Amino acid sequence: MRQSRIFAVLVLGLALVFSAAALYAAAAPEVIKMQAPYPHKKPIVMFSHKKHSTQYGAKCGDCHHDKDHKPLTTLKDGDPVQKCIVCHKLPGEAPPAALKGLTGAARTKKEVTYHATAMHDNCRECHKAWNKKNNKKPNEGAPIACNKCHAGK
Repeated sequence: MRQSRIFAVLVLGLALVFSAAALYAAAAPEVIKMQAPYPHKKPIVMFSHKKHSTQYGAKCGDCHHDKDHKPLTTLKDGDPVQKCIVCHKLPGEAPPAALKGLTGAARTKKEVTYHATAMHDNCRECHKAWNKKNNKKPNEGAPIACNKCHAGK
């Protein structure tokens, strides 16, 4: 009887160890390759999720939002999130012809249906705000120029 209890405790302990390891493994990757399913003219951005969330103070809702563009504030590291392309479905940047005659909210709504436009707008606006808050110029703070994020293959 005593041996079966010891065996049960050992099995339970091992199950807890493996469960904890599985939960840890589900955490967001340190670096995310921002690949999308369409051709790119520039090198793919290697986004440092860990640096943005720990060193730069980015919150989950700064990038992850709902269909009404409201920040997802209850996310925790490792929670499942949809890829941007699920909602921002059109490939690349919004072409001028698609925006012709549109202004204000209507123009913005059309622009962000394009994947690259949505990504670039979100990143650039965040970088500009961070630079302003930290009294940094773009070349000494968060980058604004294309080749700083799209930096080689």
